[in-house]
Amino acid sequence: MSASAEARPAGAVETAAAVRSGARRARDVVAAALARIATYEGEIHCFNTVTGDAALVAANRIDAAVAAGHDPGPLAGVPIALKDNLCTRGVPTTAGSRILEGWLPPYDATVVGAVEAAGAVVVGKTNLDEFAMGSSTENSAFGPTHNPWDLNRVPGGSSGGSAAAVAAGFVPLALGSDTGGSVRQPASLCGVVGVKPTYGLVSRYGLIAFASSLDQVGPFAASVADAAALLDVVAGHDPADSTSLDVAPEPVASHLDDGVAGLRVGVISDFLVDASPSCVAAVREAAEVLAAAGAVVEEVAIPALMLGLSAYYLVAPAEASSNLARYDGVRYGLRVDGADVSRMNGRSRSAGFGPEVKRRIMLGTYVLSAGYYDAYYGQAQRVRTLVAHGFADAYERFDVLIGPTSPTVAFEIGAKTQDPLAMYLSDLYTIPTNLAGHPAMSVPFSLSAGLPVGVQVLAPALGEGPMFRAAAVIEHGADPGARGPIEPRSAGAAR
Repeated sequence: MSASAEARPAGAVETAAAVRSGARRARDVVAAALARIATYEGEIHCFNTVTGDAALVAANRIDAAVAAGHDPGPLAGVPIALKDNLCTRGVPTTAGSRILEGWLPPYDATVVGAVEAAGAVVVGKTNLDEFAMGSSTENSAFGPTHNPWDLNRVPGGSSGGSAAAVAAGFVPLALGSDTGGSVRQPASLCGVVGVKPTYGLVSRYGLIAFASSLDQVGPFAASVADAAALLDVVAGHDPADSTSLDVAPEPVASHLDDGVAGLRVGVISDFLVDASPSCVAAVREAAEVLAAAGAVVEEVAIPALMLGLSAYYLVAPAEASSNLARYDGVRYGLRVDGADVSRMNGRSRSAGFGPEVKRRIMLGTYVLSAGYYDAYYGQAQRVRTLVAHGFADAYERFDVLIGPTSPTVAFEIGAKTQDPLAMYLSDLYTIPTNLAGHPAMSVPFSLSAGLPVGVQVLAPALGEGPMFRAAAVIEHGADPGARGPIEPRSAGAAR
């Protein structure tokens, strides 16, 4: 059995309240997190870097502020992990790639500054698929991350390290990035909450780019309330990000208990065709929970969403081809010498990039090349518009939509590494949201053969308020044993 609600460690909101009141010391909270990391990290490999000494120094500063009568912020003393594609001043930031070996950013990502200003304590940088390209965290140059629910299975990807860190109880909160489902899919496979906000709601400044029109930073947490608290901290306009929305975000944490009476909920029927029976059952049960709470629930067909996967794997590689051209062995990161600049560039990129990154760079370069641009990239952009129109039509009838987050539960490590298409299908239900720029989140709901199943809640742009209200109701009706943190184990081992 997983951790019961009674045995579950204190969450982020509860921990911050205790630290702010002086009932707990931030140093004790952080030391406990570091001790748990030391116990289990060797089995799971969530982290590429653990910043234990710096974390304890930061915790001491928070305790000193509390003792002096100052409020350190809404996340005071809460340990947090950062996906290793978020720049951190003076701390190795690799994006899971050898090409950035030895690089120490001279600045912090905007979201890093935001969480630290709110009192959170960064304990390390988490593993990911190289440059966030993958669905299992097996593409990292530093080895795979293991799922705490079953160490023989993947945690999902690309933010698998962040999801596993929350699921294993290393940290109550983590940040990831979501380009085609890279927060929500691992959240589902690891039994935690994962949020992809509206595009532009959270700054991308300092996020190492994969596909700039799709990337978005988002929270991981063990509960909807904790995820809301973290989103409220990182959301907001950032002049340093040209795509940042110049709007005052509506706080979501203060409205979680507003309920869903009268909320119009659409169950996406297209997402129920190829999903596993356990994933379909979870969605239908979640729909019943919402209906019992007063929501108006109906099924809705949005066939355009099923075109999203094909469009994504043209748009995203094209943008990656452009973004990753900067890694040339000249300005920073890995450099392999050659007889001339051209050979040095080629040798550095050949040695620094892994197979999946090379595959996507080549695909993206091809679809942008003369004679193929209109046939492939241009057509993909037209399909992207169809996906957006499909959502727009649905949101004329519904306030939020629900469906599976992932087609299956966590699969075994190595099961899909030789079949890229099978791996890409893991993001079938998450990609459309990125193409449209909308928010969506995964909520742990049930168990299938001892593995968590997540339900996805989707909303129109800036619809985080109704989305979180629906998520809170779904969480209340979910199996409490379906969400972390848990005690890591191998298959068949007793909890």
